[in-house]
Amino acid sequence: MKIALIGATGFVGTPLLAELLSRGHQVTVLARNPTKLAAQAGLTVVSADALDAAQVSQAAAGHDAVVSAYNPGWTEPRIGEIFLQATRAIFDGVKQSGVKRFLMVGGAGSLFVAPGVQLVDTPEFPAEIKVAASAARDALNLIQQESALDWSFVSPPILLNPGVRTGQYRVGADEPLWAEGGAPGSISVDDLAVAIVDELETPKHIKKRFTVAN
Repeated sequence: MKIALIGATGFVGTPLLAELLSRGHQVTVLARNPTKLAAQAGLTVVSADALDAAQVSQAAAGHDAVVSAYNPGWTEPRIGEIFLQATRAIFDGVKQSGVKRFLMVGGAGSLFVAPGVQLVDTPEFPAEIKVAASAARDALNLIQQESALDWSFVSPPILLNPGVRTGQYRVGADEPLWAEGGAPGSISVDDLAVAIVDELETPKHIKKRFTVAN
């Protein structure tokens, strides 16, 4: 497939790009700084700002799917505000491009740990990432109202770590997946990339959120 990828140099985007290319897909990366990405077979890098819907639309046009692993950076003081600004621009840009298939990488904070209670609202949730997690929840709320796109929203498990690619994972819906003994579920970022590309190749969650864990 021809995939347009936003956020290819981030924690999730880097292994996601590698997974896409390893499976033979043609990937166009939208990047504010194209020089960050080395030339590779199957890779095209275009200069585009995720905060600009027109630039997203132009870069995404003609692709089979658009994937957003966008994150303005954990050190960005306005991370929540910028994340939602980019989310809206990406949604609008993808719709304007004519591409129907869209997959967004969100966070675990919007997973429900009890009826009506999301992880981000629990007392134990880390304060230092609450603003970003709340913005990712807002993005999920926005995409759930979206009818023009064949969207999927993937929430990583509570623990997302560097690690090896096993190619194995479990799939859930709106609640966190747990390990044996009630420990938080986890996955390596490489296996998260496997799950994302699997969903692109064999869609099972059109207009749905899903989560994964090892």
